[in-house]
Amino acid sequence: MKILIAPDKFKGSLTAAQAARAIRRGVERSLPQARCRELPIADGGEGTAEVLCAAMGGEWIDAAAHDPLGRVIEARYALLPDRLAIIAMSAASGLWRVGEAERDLWLASTFGTGELMADAIGRGAHNILVGLGGSATNDGGIGMAAALGWRFVDGSGRPLEALPANLPALRRLVRSEGGFPEVMAMCDVDNPLLGEHGASRTYGRQKGGDSTTLAELDTALEHLADVASGELGVDFRHVPGAGAAGGLGFGLLTFCGATLRSGFEVVVEATGLREAVAEADLILTGEGCLDSQTLAGKGPAGVAALARSLGKPVVAFGGRVLASEALGRLFDGVFALAEDGVSVETAIREAASRLENKVADAMRDRA
Repeated sequence: MKILIAPDKFKGSLTAAQAARAIRRGVERSLPQARCRELPIADGGEGTAEVLCAAMGGEWIDAAAHDPLGRVIEARYALLPDRLAIIAMSAASGLWRVGEAERDLWLASTFGTGELMADAIGRGAHNILVGLGGSATNDGGIGMAAALGWRFVDGSGRPLEALPANLPALRRLVRSEGGFPEVMAMCDVDNPLLGEHGASRTYGRQKGGDSTTLAELDTALEHLADVASGELGVDFRHVPGAGAAGGLGFGLLTFCGATLRSGFEVVVEATGLREAVAEADLILTGEGCLDSQTLAGKGPAGVAALARSLGKPVVAFGGRVLASEALGRLFDGVFALAEDGVSVETAIREAASRLENKVADAMRDRA
């Protein structure tokens, strides 16, 4: 039996590659004769740069940058031999960089992501892929733009620091004098910039925003979109994915002339996932939480869709499993690591061994 192991990350516990290794160990315990192939996946968010770097033979570049609150850090991005740079916005601007008590959406900036882009440009990058996901920010990408030379001006002609707190005073945009290589933003969500399903109201609460703050931020981003429309003649506020990563999708479209694409589709092409699914007899996938967001197009759902289109069975493993009835229509089997009586904290801490054991149990029925 040929088994393709294609999990996404188990957020907070296992990278996609670590999850793939744990799944393989479980398979080999119950099906020692199986021929396993590990092909970790991602969907444009955290972990995408690692998956693409491994698949495409890149090297990691360490660069100085600033975190969401302006502290000096070192972050990394991948640079491929053909001068394609792959940058995860979470590397410099991710929520993991900010303690829970420090979170302040009015002051959080994507400046560090722009610094990584600038570093890549300085090294001769001809193309830049930016993975959107895991952000601590809600600045519409103005921090990123400022790091690349854009300037923001108030009604008296005074420069404004590129922070969400200053957006209500914004009146003019001054273009960067530098040129940009081709930029593509990769995301796994289709949220617009504004409104009930926009950047602020959908994701802002987990970044420390309360209801009042989120409403005010939404208004501030609307003002940014209005100014951009008037100054630049472009309006991307309604584009699906513009609200990704606190509106960084909008910022990349507006300030860098970027295109926006499904991160999972990029991964499929780069890794040869479709061909790997076609060659397999069984596909095993998973992620930290299998829930309604999985159904909305996360990586494991993409794997399942590929498997279904090619008539292959697909089984999923998750740290937690919610919306199990709907997931049961998507996968041929769904297994949770956090069973009754097991806390989420324990499941995260013991994720590798629990995943291995759960896979071994599931595969025993196929022996």
